[in-house]
Formats: sequence, C-alpha cells, structure tokens
Amino acid sequence: MPDPRYNDPMVTQFVNNMMWEGKKSTAFQVFYDAMDLVKERTKQDEHGIWKKALGNVMPQVEVRSRRIGGATFQIPTEIRAKRKVSIGMKWLIRFARERSGKGMSEKLAAELIAASKGEGAAVKRRDDMHKMAEANRAFAHFRA
Repeated sequence: MPDPRYNDPMVTQFVNNMMWEGKKSTAFQVFYDAMDLVKERTKQDEHGIWKKALGNVMPQVEVRSRRIGGATFQIPTEIRAKRKVSIGMKWLIRFARERSGKGMSEKLAAELIAASKGEGAAVKRRDDMHKMAEANRAFAHFRA
C-alpha cells in the first residue's frame, strides 16, 4: 500500500522495515519527522533526497560463499532488483540506528542526508561490498 503523505509504496516498505514490535504508526511518525528535518536542513524536496540516498546505498553485486573441492570461494553475483532495494533500506535503517544523536528521527535524517551526498556508513558498506566483489572477480566463473 502507498503511504499517506508521498503516495509511494516504497516508503511503506521502508517504514515496515523500520518498525519495531508492530508499532507501525510510531514508525511512520519517526519517518515523517525525519523527512521534515531533511527538508528543513537541505531546503530541497525531502522525498527526492530519500530516493537519492536509497539509490546511493543499493549494492549492485554481492559475494556468496560456495564450497568447491574442499575450499570455500567468495563468488561475486549480481543482485536482483527487489533484493537491492531491500538491502539498501535495511542498511540505511541499521546505520541510522548506530549513529550518535538524540532520537531516531534525528539519526535517520542525518544518515539520509549523508547518503544522498554519497557519504555515511551505509554508502561505505556498499563500497566495501563492491570492492570485495571486485577482488574476487577471478572466481566469477564458478557462478552456479
């Protein structure tokens, strides 16, 4: 279902990932407060910044462990579109929770602004994953 403010089903998916103990209304409140903070701090369209942040965080490739002849190889594989989105959302939420600050909406706003600029812990995680896939490119022919 699309959310009430932006009419975007991806926002609802994000809020569902962020929700704790079934408290969806609280999760929506935290998300909308964060979006208000983003608008206040950047003076730009907050939904656009959220989309840009999510785009900057989504990984293109990941490494999967595969056992071949007694040795375990890290094999780089492409990620399906839905999995990209879901991983990106989970990373944004996780690294926002780990940030220092007062209140989840403050932390989420800070992480979204950083991710939209190509900075922040979630973007670093994406870059690390891409580096790992690049380093193990030699094993790409083991793809199943």
